[in-house]
Amino acid sequence: MCGIIAAASNQSVEDFLIQGLHKMEYRGYDSAGIALHNEDKIFHLRSLGKVSQLADKMLSEDLSGTVGIAHTRWATHGAPSEENAHPHFSSDKIYIVHNGIIENHIEMIDFLKSKGYLFTSQTDSELIAHLLDYNSELDKPFLKTMRETVNQLDGAFAIAAIKTDNKDSIYLARSKSPLLIGIGTDSVVAASDPLAVGSELNKFIFLEDGDVAKISKDKFIIFDISDQEVKREIQEINISEKASSKGEYRHFMEKEIYEQPEAIVNTLDGRISGEDVLDNIFGTNSSDLFKDVKRIQIVACGTSLHAGRVAANWFSAIADLPSQIDYASEYRYRNPQVDKNSLLVVISQSGETADTLAALRYANTRDYLGSVAICNVPTSSLARESDYLLLTNAGPEIGVASTKAFTTQLTALMLLVLSLAKSKSLNPLLRKRIVTALRQLPEIISESFNLIDEIKDMAKNIANKDNALFLGRGIFYPIAKEGALKLKEISYIHAEAYPAGELKHGPLALIDENMPTLALAPESEIAEKLISNLEEVKARGGYLYVFGSSKINMNITNGSLVKMPDCDFLVSPILYTIPLQILAYEVALIRETDIDQPRNLAKSVTVE
Repeated sequence: MCGIIAAASNQSVEDFLIQGLHKMEYRGYDSAGIALHNEDKIFHLRSLGKVSQLADKMLSEDLSGTVGIAHTRWATHGAPSEENAHPHFSSDKIYIVHNGIIENHIEMIDFLKSKGYLFTSQTDSELIAHLLDYNSELDKPFLKTMRETVNQLDGAFAIAAIKTDNKDSIYLARSKSPLLIGIGTDSVVAASDPLAVGSELNKFIFLEDGDVAKISKDKFIIFDISDQEVKREIQEINISEKASSKGEYRHFMEKEIYEQPEAIVNTLDGRISGEDVLDNIFGTNSSDLFKDVKRIQIVACGTSLHAGRVAANWFSAIADLPSQIDYASEYRYRNPQVDKNSLLVVISQSGETADTLAALRYANTRDYLGSVAICNVPTSSLARESDYLLLTNAGPEIGVASTKAFTTQLTALMLLVLSLAKSKSLNPLLRKRIVTALRQLPEIISESFNLIDEIKDMAKNIANKDNALFLGRGIFYPIAKEGALKLKEISYIHAEAYPAGELKHGPLALIDENMPTLALAPESEIAEKLISNLEEVKARGGYLYVFGSSKINMNITNGSLVKMPDCDFLVSPILYTIPLQILAYEVALIRETDIDQPRNLAKSVTVE
């Protein structure tokens, strides 16, 4: 989940590379480094910490070059340190940056050590530089060396390499890790993500698994896994500077929280009409396929998994479909049994989450009717490899803790549920009610922002605690889990979620004045049971903070009750997510944590 960028140009590229690293820091920020080719020498600089520390270090160095590679790291093999930072090199001849995991690194390192190579890091990446050097021969084209080398590697990788004796070229390879080529007027670049370079150029080629390539300032060449030269489609992607900047907001997370009404409008746009969902919004003939669906298999990770858990409730309540949900990292290891006429649903913001992609590829070998991806990135591997697709259209999400990606995933999943119900001619009045509620949702979310002062007061009472308990029932239990996750991610407070009815089966033992309990209490058929559960917290002197319907009446002595705007029950999980995001953000502000780049985390998890 590291970020790599490379550039060959008529102009000096050091500033361009650093800017690209800044834009990719959501992929990792444990260390950073750069290597620049200047005539017959490569200048090499690495730094522990964020890209800004590398940039500061460069101010004291006279570094420039028209060809270069750079890297921002999320540590896997080897602790965060300068010696483990990329680029890695071999004999001052070959420099590389790598994103991914080399699974056979132990045997390859042992082999290279037997050939006299010395290792200065604890990473699995350094071996790539040495192996390229070992496989190099005077008269052998380096692209052939690159092919020979990657054929010896097991795992996932995106690689960019430069050579001391070639001042013009950068060599690339991809397998199971994203890598693209960007084409400018006087330069050719490579990067993990179009966001890194999208404000500078808009023409991209997405490399496929098994590709090796060579780029220079005015040309590029690509060979596929069969070593045949190929011409890949050039795609135009326009990324505005506004989309990748904080603007007036203090953090990207804050900006992305307040972008949610607009993001949901974008998710719905062109997909509903009148009182129903439109046909075939998931792709050609998708509505016909949906008629045959008898069961749903959901696969996702993290926040996306929580969205899937909400959707599992919707599938049964609205489309009369049973569902199974799995962690993507576990799915393919349990020998899953595929019932006849099952539909696979995979959910990922980036579309490059390694576990989710691996689950999809495994599922493609099983007897599913088809696969549907819910994703935010149209050029992602998940989007390209699924049979059917609905893009959330949330726009770039840069804050590591997901906000608008989650609520738009929920919106997209509701569209899937409605499409399945419609294909089976089920619940037309209910579908009408939900479509009406979805149309109203952006305005209601905007109204919920007015709760900010109450949430800030709540945050003051939670920020000095070490633990928190989140409660919900039914369809709101996954929302409680998402609220707990947000608090963990950015405030570093340990938080867990439980179905409220399970309090008496263990968690009640934890309740005291130091364990704040946060609960979701919408108006529902089990609202009274939920209130009874919360009374158990009150009776034991716990501090209770409730987000509830205006029709919920509770006398809370220690804590507070925040009255939520009215919203249709089936759609309200999306609404109730918002104050939990704001609460986590406000708590993190008080605790002065790094909100956009919380410790030990990265946005796009491209390793298993």
